[in-house]
Amino acid sequence: MRAEPPGPQHEWLDGDAGPVVRPYTLTGGRVRSAVDGFDLVAFVLAGSDLDLAAHPQLPPEHRRLVTLAGRPVSVAELAAELDLAVGVIRVLLGDLLAQGLVAVHEPPAGSDLPDDDILKAVVSGLRAL
Repeated sequence: MRAEPPGPQHEWLDGDAGPVVRPYTLTGGRVRSAVDGFDLVAFVLAGSDLDLAAHPQLPPEHRRLVTLAGRPVSVAELAAELDLAVGVIRVLLGDLLAQGLVAVHEPPAGSDLPDDDILKAVVSGLRAL
C-alpha cells in the first residue's frame, strides 16, 4: 500500500505524477536570463568535447539541456522535450552559456532574408509547374 505524501492533496495529482516542482524553483526565482533572450528558433549546441562528469555541481535540468544539445536543437524543441516553459529554458540556457557549456546560434536578422516579392515570385513559379 502506498503512503500518502504529507501536505494538502489535490484531485488532479495522483501518486503516479511524482513530485511537482514549480518553474521558479528551477530558476532560483529568476525570470530573466543573465544573457539577452534567445529566439525560439535559435539553435543550441554543446561542445563536442564536453564532459559532464567534470561539472558535478550542475543541476539535473542543466545536465539534461547539455545532453540534448549534443546535436543542434532549437530553444523551442528543448522546451518541448523537457516540458518546461520557454522562459524557464531561456534562464537555464543563460546559465549554461555564461559557463561556456553551450553555444547559441541565433537565426539571421530579418534584413538578411529575401524580399517578399522574390518569395512570391518563387511560389508563383512553383505553382505554375
